[in-house]
Order: sequence, then C-alpha cells, then structure tokens
Amino acid sequence: MAQEDTIESIKQQIAENPILLYMKGSPNQPQCGFSARASQALMACGERFAYVDILQNPEIRATLPVYANWPTFPQLWIGGELIGGSDIISDMFEKGELEPLVKEAVGKTA
Repeated sequence: MAQEDTIESIKQQIAENPILLYMKGSPNQPQCGFSARASQALMACGERFAYVDILQNPEIRATLPVYANWPTFPQLWIGGELIGGSDIISDMFEKGELEPLVKEAVGKTA
C-alpha cells in the first residue's frame, strides 16, 4: 500500500470514530504495558471506543507517527484531535479530565 493510501485510511478511521486508540494488541489483549494502561483508562470511562492494532497493520504503524507528528504508540484520538500517548492519557484520567472528553465525544454530557 502506498503511503498516500495509508494516510487516507488513517484520516478515514479518525473521521469515522469519535474515540480511536491506535495501540499494540487489543483492549482485552494488549501487547505492551503502555497500550494496556491507555486502554484500561479508556475502558474505565465507560464508553465504547474503536481501536486499531498496529501490530496487525504495519503500514499504519509506519505511517501514523509521521502523519500525527507523534513518534510513539499508543495514540489516542478524540473528535479528530490527537490527545496523546499513554502518559498523557493516564494523567488526564487521574485528574478527571479524560472521562468528560470521552462522554462529550460520544454525544453524552458528563
């Protein structure tokens, strides 16, 4: 797949999913500690979210850091905006900032 096609796929995924986590593995079977922490924080917010397993999608794994200008995984996108990685997600969750953002993205007031 050409890089342009991969970027179009990424843009489409971000546009179609109000909450999207690019991670290693799946929320139920994360393949790294950072992805585990990020998905656990999101699951604790109580809303459904989409995810992309970058280990199963090597083109996305290679292209997303360039597109997002963010070098590492996981990457959380809410409402089309890059929120950040595991540390930022965990920090926002602990401060009570993540859940309202998640609820707002799925159209529910927190």
